[in-house]
Amino acid sequence: MSSSDNCNSRHFSRLMKSCFPETRPNPSLHYSPPPATAFLHRPTTISSLPDDIILEILSCVSHSSLRSISLVCRRWSQLTDSEEFYDLRRRRCLLDFAVFVVSFSESGFFAASYKLGHDSQWKATPLLFNNYDDAVSPVSYSALSSHARLAAIGRWIYIIGKTTVLRCDAWTGTVISRSKMSVLRKKFAVAVVAGKVYVAGGSTRSAAVEEYDPNRNAWRVVCHAPRMRYGCIGASVDGILYVIGGLKVGGACNDGTRVSAGGAHVYASSMDLYDVEARRWLRSRSVPGGGCMVAACSAGDHIYILASHAVELSFWRFNGSRRVGFGEWCRLKSPPLPTQIRLDGTVRFGCVGVGDNKVVLIQILGCIDDLLRRSGRSTRGVKEALVLVYDSGVEEWSRGADLPDVVRRAACVCVEW
Repeated sequence: MSSSDNCNSRHFSRLMKSCFPETRPNPSLHYSPPPATAFLHRPTTISSLPDDIILEILSCVSHSSLRSISLVCRRWSQLTDSEEFYDLRRRRCLLDFAVFVVSFSESGFFAASYKLGHDSQWKATPLLFNNYDDAVSPVSYSALSSHARLAAIGRWIYIIGKTTVLRCDAWTGTVISRSKMSVLRKKFAVAVVAGKVYVAGGSTRSAAVEEYDPNRNAWRVVCHAPRMRYGCIGASVDGILYVIGGLKVGGACNDGTRVSAGGAHVYASSMDLYDVEARRWLRSRSVPGGGCMVAACSAGDHIYILASHAVELSFWRFNGSRRVGFGEWCRLKSPPLPTQIRLDGTVRFGCVGVGDNKVVLIQILGCIDDLLRRSGRSTRGVKEALVLVYDSGVEEWSRGADLPDVVRRAACVCVEW
């Protein structure tokens, strides 16, 4: 074996060497303890420090170094994945929020990220599959393309589809498959409550609400919704899961049995509220003005809802804090969409809350060239992926960086890291 094939520490960086445990003497050899004065000069390595001290050190590093320190060794990777790590960075106000979009195509996934106030444009994020199998093969891309929903817990983004669930690491871009839902769903509601993912709606056969535990990688049915909804939107505030809008599909009892089959589907301009800790449904709330709920999200103590009324949009805020003012509605300034855009089936919206007081609205037009060609309108000034930002502090909309042209059929989520 050549010297280049030998495995020795000469090829490791000084940082990686500091994580190696100290070499212990061979008990079979004669060993004489060093004099007491020798311990006064023994160097302290990082590997000899307890976890709480290492966490204190790692939690102070800059955001640009997070990816690097998670790759140093297994111990550091586990510490940076822990809740204690995020709690320390949160207390030090070192967490950053980034809006992630994942676009699906027949050839694969494309991801892009955008940090408000930091980035002037979206940054591409390559997605790499760690355990390439049937669950993440190109055959499954079509199943995710039009029905996937995203949920974020820390640095992890969960891409939830009808028959496939993937977990993406926002730091490294690696993707692995996870357990899939037990109920087949399309256009369902998803939200994160207390570190677990909840899904509801999207089925014409079941009103079951499922809970996903990331630590156990397992789904379970926790309850049944008071009604079945299709095309609904999920959000969460103060321990409550909100199932918003969609189409009413027959009816359902709390035991999951269906009251009526088929029937006319009408827009549900209301929200069903589920108290996750108490395991009970609260009184449903109607959205003022009715209409079709086309986008919704949570930010801070509030739920934000964008409703369509055929020729106009209305934007609403619901107080979800159970400490004071719970249930109060407030109509806000509508988003300034281009006048060339008609509110029809070709326009889709994504909505995510960023921090406590910002809402990012992403408008994506399908087949814009064909749409404008048929209507005889000019394409000048019309963006296929318009990004608008609402700041509740000043109650104004502003223009964000437009999505890259390659983004199609995108789902969006806000990641806190």
